[in-house]
Amino acid sequence: MSEPIFDAEGMFDDDYLYFFADALKERSDAETGVVWELLGLEPGQDVLDLCCGHGRIANRLAARGCRVTGLDATPLFLERARREAGAEVDYVLGDMRDLPYAERFDAVVCWFTSFGYFDDDGNRRVLEQVHGALRPGGRFAVELINYTGLLARYQNSVVIERGEDMVVDQHRIDPLTGRSLATRTVIRDGRIRRVPFFTRLFTFPELRDWLMGAGFRDVEGYGDGGGPLVAGSRRMVVTARR
Repeated sequence: MSEPIFDAEGMFDDDYLYFFADALKERSDAETGVVWELLGLEPGQDVLDLCCGHGRIANRLAARGCRVTGLDATPLFLERARREAGAEVDYVLGDMRDLPYAERFDAVVCWFTSFGYFDDDGNRRVLEQVHGALRPGGRFAVELINYTGLLARYQNSVVIERGEDMVVDQHRIDPLTGRSLATRTVIRDGRIRRVPFFTRLFTFPELRDWLMGAGFRDVEGYGDGGGPLVAGSRRMVVTARR
C-alpha cells in the first residue's frame, strides 16, 4: 500500500493564515488558559510549544511568565510569531521528529491537531522525542480531534469562505490506517490550487497506549475546553507525565 501525500509546504502557507488566523486568534486566550491549567504551569517554567505555528499559544504563555521555546517547520509562521510576540520567545525552525533537546523542558504542548502528520513510525518517534525533551516529572499535553466525536458528525466536504475566496476540504476516513485523507481546494484571488494532506485519528485508549509505550505515565484524557471526555466531544486533550 502506497503512502498518501502530505503537502506540508502547500498546506501551511500564507493562504492558511489568510483563512484561519483571525478565527484562531479569537480562541487563543481561552485555549492558553486550558493549557495553563491542565499542565499546572507556573511563571518561570521552561515550556516547548511543539508545532507552534504562528505563535498564538507560545506568545501568550510567555506573556504569563514562562520561558517559552516555539518549534515549527514553517518559516513563514515563525516570522509572524516573532512579529507578534509581546514577550521573549525562542522561535526555532525544526522537525518534531528530531528535537535538539535532552531533559530541557518542564512541559511540552502540541495544540490544535499538530500531531498525526506522518506514518505511524514517524508519529511514534514524535512521542519518543517529546519524552526525551522533558525533564523527569515533566508533563505533555496534546490536543487533537476526538475520533468518536468526529464519526458522529463526519462530512465528506467542508467549505470555509472569506469574501469571494474559499477553502473546500474534501475527505474520507480510511479504516485500515485510521487516517482522514483529504484534498484542500483553495480558491483565492481567482487562483485555484489543490493540496493533499491527511491526519491520523486516535481514540483515547490508542493514544494512551502509544504514550505509555514511549515511556510516559499518568495518562489522562479531557474533552472540549478541558472538560470531561465523552463520546461526542469534538476535541480531545491527552496529558501525560514523564
